[in-house]
Amino acid sequence: MTEHQFIPNPDNYRDIAKTLESGKVTWESPSNIALVKYWGKKKGQIPENPSISFTLTDCKTITTLYFSKKENDKEFSFEVFLDGEKKDDFKPKIETFFKRIELYLPFLKDYHFKIETTNTFPHSSGIASSASGMSALALCLMSLEKQLIDNIDENYFNKKASFLARLGSGSACRSIEGDLVVWGKHENIAGSNDLFGIKYPYKIHKNFKNYQDTILLVDKGEKQVSSTVGHNLMYNHPFAQERFKQAHNNLNALMGILESGNLNAFIELVESEALTLHAMMMTSMPYFILMKPNTLEIINKIWAFRKATGLHIGFTLDAGANVHVLYPENESAPILEFINNELVAYIENAHYIVDKIGFGAKQVVISINN
Repeated sequence: MTEHQFIPNPDNYRDIAKTLESGKVTWESPSNIALVKYWGKKKGQIPENPSISFTLTDCKTITTLYFSKKENDKEFSFEVFLDGEKKDDFKPKIETFFKRIELYLPFLKDYHFKIETTNTFPHSSGIASSASGMSALALCLMSLEKQLIDNIDENYFNKKASFLARLGSGSACRSIEGDLVVWGKHENIAGSNDLFGIKYPYKIHKNFKNYQDTILLVDKGEKQVSSTVGHNLMYNHPFAQERFKQAHNNLNALMGILESGNLNAFIELVESEALTLHAMMMTSMPYFILMKPNTLEIINKIWAFRKATGLHIGFTLDAGANVHVLYPENESAPILEFINNELVAYIENAHYIVDKIGFGAKQVVISINN
């Protein structure tokens, strides 16, 4: 598909679109955690390399979009609330998003929107709140388009929702479906492309079914360097091209691991990807560090525990200080005991989230007034 296939036909759009006066729609959309990371993007939110992620279950954003028809269709009109509190500082990002997607959703200026959103996890804490948040908003807007235009099937709906979400936050395109989602063109993955995420199309060993992700909240504060800034620093990065090649190669290797169920190889590849992501940050110019001392303490504890027990516990990191502890479901009991006994000392307020692999976003409510 090309991006033009997501643009409604301007000659008949107004003729076929229904008139809806007001209503609301609610979606809950999960965060995701990349196993092979993307870091660096081209113009138009296009990734420099492909990535693959686990969709999560409990770390999610719940967004309700209220819409009401307005007479003046010359400007965007919206307000944003997070946890019931008006957030005008979110408006510039939403307006940028609306400008990027207006071509694909011509009704945006026809309505006033009230966006109410809440997260089940701390905002801006390295659990990809922009991924779950932008995907939830994109899904709400797609539900409105589906009400305006009847002939939208589920396959097209999901592709366009992922496409739109990407224009708000790159990794958001991986939160529409699950359990494993690929974003970015890879020569050996059929259907993979740079415009939207797709469900991983090949065999996945039972070892990875219901895989667990316990997120250790080392630092709940705002990151001192945003992901957007970090991506931009890849433009002149001395190691960028080798990193992009490495990501392609690692995704190739991961395909074999997912089929064979080799947990040791999985851990080795995923941990290497996490550390490479942060190595790229530390070798940018200007350079920066998002890990905290306790991030490193936890990593060393995990390595020592794995060596001592033989359990298949590993970690990955997002663009932040928090640690995602990954492990198979059948090893949950001793690993959770280890987290409670040894790792909580390194976590802010002993706060961690027990999550697992999930299967994508869900529509919760839709109410339309014609």
